[in-house]
Amino acid sequence: MTVRAQQVVVTLTAVLWIGGTLVGTGAVAGGGVESQGGGLFSDSATLIAPQGPAFSIWSVIYLGLAGYVVWQWLPRVADSRWARATRLPAAAAIALNGLWLLVVFAGWVWLSVVVMLGIVVSLGLVLRATSGLPRQGLGADVWVSATFGLYLGWICVATCANIASWLVGLGVDADSAVSTWITVGVLAVVVVLALWLLSRTDQRLFQLGLTAAVVWGTAWVAAGRLTGDLRSEVVGIAAALTAVAVAFLGLRAAAQHMPDRAR
Repeated sequence: MTVRAQQVVVTLTAVLWIGGTLVGTGAVAGGGVESQGGGLFSDSATLIAPQGPAFSIWSVIYLGLAGYVVWQWLPRVADSRWARATRLPAAAAIALNGLWLLVVFAGWVWLSVVVMLGIVVSLGLVLRATSGLPRQGLGADVWVSATFGLYLGWICVATCANIASWLVGLGVDADSAVSTWITVGVLAVVVVLALWLLSRTDQRLFQLGLTAAVVWGTAWVAAGRLTGDLRSEVVGIAAALTAVAVAFLGLRAAAQHMPDRAR
């Protein structure tokens, strides 16, 4: 595929993303994500749902994605290794975000899990594509490493919450003892997953972005369980410990990859 064709693909997927966002957030059709699926996406629907303010991270991620769409068109960037390596997986991650919002709006919770897993795979491909690349400069640092690091870190938490919403929709009790300990187990998996992803890239800003988003998400899970409508001290403490553990792992990984001179 030519560079120009890739640029067009990224731009078209951004159109789907924007359309899905306008519908899914209620800007066009009314009602936000939290009201869809019978309330399964509210911040008190499951034990692993982050408290409401956590979702403000989307504003930062969306700004970064918009910046990426513009950045990859810049003449000095168009044929660069960073742009060529990331366009197609980034386009998939952008398009699937809009699709996820449309699926949720339609009330297809099971399909939203499938789409979310597709986002995880797409972002994983962005991480793999950039690992080992020499730094290209501030643009690649901000619009690729930091943006997609944040996106991947947040999606790690959001996928767990999405699966939990689906299970509750199937009739699983949201706050039973079994659900509590399964949630604690899932939080442990988040730590292991974060550690694995951090080890798969040598891009310091990607690592820091990923770490920041996972810490942000799990810290708000802790806040929701300790102060929100659906309370669980066990899950709240486990989520807080998860945030601390991931922060430590992320800072340690980033310290091992101090920034090289931009090329």
